[in-house]
Amino acid sequence: MRIIDDVLTDRGSKYAVSGGPAASSADAKAFIKTLCRTKKFAKATHNTWALILPDGTPIKNDDGESGAGMVILRMLEREGRVGEIVVVTRWFGGKHLGGDRFRRVQDCVRVWFDQVAAR
Repeated sequence: MRIIDDVLTDRGSKYAVSGGPAASSADAKAFIKTLCRTKKFAKATHNTWALILPDGTPIKNDDGESGAGMVILRMLEREGRVGEIVVVTRWFGGKHLGGDRFRRVQDCVRVWFDQVAAR
């Protein structure tokens, strides 16, 4: 598991991105459970995530941020990332972002791809 904290801030909302290998739905649930063992992530407003299983099955979870899981999933598909869960965490800052929230999710996933590719 790798966590990139304090990726960006927009109108008070703070974002982080994390990810790692996951080959099944059970792996994804275990990843989220492990992430949320850290009090900071357990208290987050949203931990949205997506994953493409090795057999090509897409799975996602919006965690209350309607549509955000699909944004992550589409980016994973475009990059051909299979067996890798990506989680975008948001701590709500008091102001609604409207459609910009999807741009922030995309920004976080791009940071993830850039950081992982740099390793």
